[in-house]
Amino acid sequence: MHPKYTDQDPSGRWLTVDEIRLISDLRIMHAKVDELFQVVTTLKRRHDERSIHKYADHDVLGANIAKVDEIYLWFVRLNQLREAAKKRA
Repeated sequence: MHPKYTDQDPSGRWLTVDEIRLISDLRIMHAKVDELFQVVTTLKRRHDERSIHKYADHDVLGANIAKVDEIYLWFVRLNQLREAAKKRA
C-alpha cells in the first residue's frame, strides 16, 4: 500500500489523486481567506467598531471569534514548520 503523501519532490513525477485533492483544497482555502480578509476590510472601512459591536449577533460573533482563533493558531503552527524547513535548507 502506498502512503498518501511522500517526501519525494513532485517535480518529474505524476501527482497522486490525494496530492491533487490537497492542492485543490489549499487553493480553495487561500481564496476563502482572501475573501474573508476583503469582507472584514470593507466592514472596517465602512463602519466604526462600536456600531459593528452594537448590531452584531453576539453569540454568533463569539463563535466566529473562536473559529478565527483556532484558524490563526493552525496558521502559526504551519508558519513554524515553514520557518524550520527554511533553516534546514
